[in-house]
Amino acid sequence: MTSEFPAYFACNYQCLLNRLKLHGMQPKTIALYSHGVRRAGDYFDYRIDDLTRLQLTDYFVHIVNSLSWSSLKHDLYGLKFYYVQVLNKPWPGADLVKPPKSHTLPDIITVSQAQQIFMATRVLSYRVFFFTLYSLGLRLGEGLRLQAGDIDADRMRVQVRNAKGNRDRFVPLPENTLRILRRFWLTHRNPALLFPNRKCGLKKAHLATTPLDRGGIQITLRQVTRACGLKKELRPTACATVMPPI
Repeated sequence: MTSEFPAYFACNYQCLLNRLKLHGMQPKTIALYSHGVRRAGDYFDYRIDDLTRLQLTDYFVHIVNSLSWSSLKHDLYGLKFYYVQVLNKPWPGADLVKPPKSHTLPDIITVSQAQQIFMATRVLSYRVFFFTLYSLGLRLGEGLRLQAGDIDADRMRVQVRNAKGNRDRFVPLPENTLRILRRFWLTHRNPALLFPNRKCGLKKAHLATTPLDRGGIQITLRQVTRACGLKKELRPTACATVMPPI
């Protein structure tokens, strides 16, 4: 990738990727921060090592007007990391940006609505995945990373690895969820993954080394909620409510 950039930018950009990894950043965070630095590089003809406060002001106004506050924050954090950790320079944009605070609550679904979603999901792997997320209160990535060894049936708990903040945690395992996961595992018998990718078909699911496709899960949930007539903007993220059986 660095070969796509001018030589005077490519070396520092590769250093940025290395430093982000060494700081224990999650892959998604690395992608967002590095994309922010690339976007700034494109805007300033890849000469971003000596930006002034005035240049950053114009740039951030451009980002807010053309993209969003979310994009601005990622660019801000990425550039700040670049200056401090790669260039070893003071960040020239200190206290320059103060994004507006938002206090939004996630859409909450009722038990009967959750039952609708589960029953309307025709693909078994997605149906069990949605049920597992909601019954355990997991985020999308946490559910995809679940492995057979994370299920502790003796203590009726699940070990959630590499959760938010790069920390592991334990969550209670309802008996009904355990029964459903056991029946579901018999359909693929993958020795490691609870939700193996089915790209090669059910007969080869036991050989899969990657989990279900994240994009496919998100698209399916949107389609199912529309089919159920639900107008709420749902995402396969954490929900503390234990849902009914499938």
